[in-house]
Amino acid sequence: MKIENKKAAIELSIGTIVIIVLAMSMLILGLTLVRTIFTGAKYNVEQLNKNVESEINKLFNERGGKTFVYLPNNQADVKKGTSFGFAFGIKNTAEGEPTAGRFNYQVRASSVQTGCKLSLQQAESYIILGKTGTLDILPGTEPKYRIIKVSAPEQAPLCEMLYDIIVNKDGQPYDTTFFIVKITG
Repeated sequence: MKIENKKAAIELSIGTIVIIVLAMSMLILGLTLVRTIFTGAKYNVEQLNKNVESEINKLFNERGGKTFVYLPNNQADVKKGTSFGFAFGIKNTAEGEPTAGRFNYQVRASSVQTGCKLSLQQAESYIILGKTGTLDILPGTEPKYRIIKVSAPEQAPLCEMLYDIIVNKDGQPYDTTFFIVKITG
């Protein structure tokens, strides 16, 4: 009788070891898969950022200017209940300055489509990221970029809003540009 108990104990131990080895193998494979997915996603985001920056650089080179918004026709179409982000760039066009200029920007709602039951304050509340900011930019260097993110709540009316990006350099007016947010169903 004692011999059978030892045999069962050995079989149980071998079964436990096999299960532990298989579990560890699955854990390692799972971690490798997750790492691969996140590495690929990080690479794609970095490439996307580089492409947006190069497109804004192209706009600065083609058209000159101090500030650009990277949107087709300067308009963002945002569906109710979703958010939308886009980039803008500021370039220090001063010549002969030895130090970086301090640039402050602020995004303000400047008008709302006629007939839209939305106040300018409510329109400004749709900006959830990048409403204000400060940048130090050396003259003659590449532009600096920031993101503005707009979110339209489910109860938002279908309308268009005009926003201004007001840029000051060292406390003095520098440039103003605009973008339009169109709330869609």
